[in-house]
Amino acid sequence: MIFAQDGLEHQHILVTGATGGIGWHTVKELLKTGASVTAAGRNTDKLDKLRSACEQEGIADKLLIVAADLNEAEDRGKLHDQATEHAGSVTGLVNSAGISGGGPVEDLSEEDMKKVMELNYFSTVALTQLIYPDMKKANSGAVVNVSSLSGLRATHGNTAYAASKFAVIAFTQAFAHEAAAHGVRVNAVCPGFVDTEMGRNAIQKKADRAGRSFEEQIKIVEEGLPSGRITQPEEVARTIIFLLSDAAKNIIGESVKISGGAVMR
Repeated sequence: MIFAQDGLEHQHILVTGATGGIGWHTVKELLKTGASVTAAGRNTDKLDKLRSACEQEGIADKLLIVAADLNEAEDRGKLHDQATEHAGSVTGLVNSAGISGGGPVEDLSEEDMKKVMELNYFSTVALTQLIYPDMKKANSGAVVNVSSLSGLRATHGNTAYAASKFAVIAFTQAFAHEAAAHGVRVNAVCPGFVDTEMGRNAIQKKADRAGRSFEEQIKIVEEGLPSGRITQPEEVARTIIFLLSDAAKNIIGESVKISGGAVMR
């Protein structure tokens, strides 16, 4: 147990992208701290599995699951309303919803670029706009945006995704300036390769481009990291929880890297 079982007992945290690896583990780790959690995602089968997993661990009492497509204004509104009905105003927001996508610039379609930017950036801002007024009124709250190392430095064939994650960092910093005056802290986490479906797919793409197997490629990736391994999703989740907690009261507008030492600056 990293955090106290009642560490966030009186908090209500909304987590988007709850069916992805980082969002999934963030929901579970938050419930273990006593927080009320509203978990949102698009894949209803995965949401059901998340609920079942939490029930099996005996941590589902304060969990609300909401199926929502954050690209749709109606779904964002429904999510806000159901969350508020579940446990009152949201005191912490984790914007974890996101997709990978794209390729080399010469192969990028307008549709691909819009799809990645719409979910990774636009829906993040749009949902935050719904949640922030209650935080501002309470003069308290925390927002954690899940960006990426790709939001700090771009790599080959990664234009669409990197641009969307750079945008999330810019939003984090600009919004942090506005929100701090009203007692609301805004930060981002920037994971490198994480042992999730999305992370493994990214490694597989690198392997395909180099004509290697997945096993060969992940060995190269991990040997290139000072830590010698990629990040586990629980490690990202616990960093998010730290940023949501009172232990991070004077951390504002930061982009916290979780990369095994891949980027040191």
